[in-house]
Amino acid sequence: MDERMIMEKIREHLHLSEDVDVSDAPRKVEKGRSFYEDFSLRGIRVNRVDPGFISCSFKVPLRLTDRDGYLANGAIANLVDEVGGAVVHVEGLPMNVSVDMSIAFLSKAKLGEELEITSRVMGERGSYKGTIVVVRNKMTGEIIAEGRHSLFGRQPSKL
Repeated sequence: MDERMIMEKIREHLHLSEDVDVSDAPRKVEKGRSFYEDFSLRGIRVNRVDPGFISCSFKVPLRLTDRDGYLANGAIANLVDEVGGAVVHVEGLPMNVSVDMSIAFLSKAKLGEELEITSRVMGERGSYKGTIVVVRNKMTGEIIAEGRHSLFGRQPSKL
């Protein structure tokens, strides 16, 4: 499989639907997707995919805010997990397993704010991979959170 197809598969994994639905109305989950993925990632937009790098945009929806109207820390942790895992995913193999995540929550994101989420591969040793995910306010550039994500997964066969 060529590199372009692999990058397109990463886009498909992160990009759940074409519609930008910021309402919390129940909807049918797409085939092959879990309710959890659909609920937490609905509305994410993949802007750029390069080997070892992903850049996404995400508008803070009501369904992922806390009682004060800010993006919930659990939603930020999920974004670190999903986008950090996607950057190291190898097509044809199961998703890698998260071994460790360390997240620094540096600021808050309000309902409706546009976020930029970038993920880079920091390193790889055998089946163990490390990524860094930065969540920032797209308008101000302020860093909302920075997460380091370690994953373990199968290696592609060299045969």
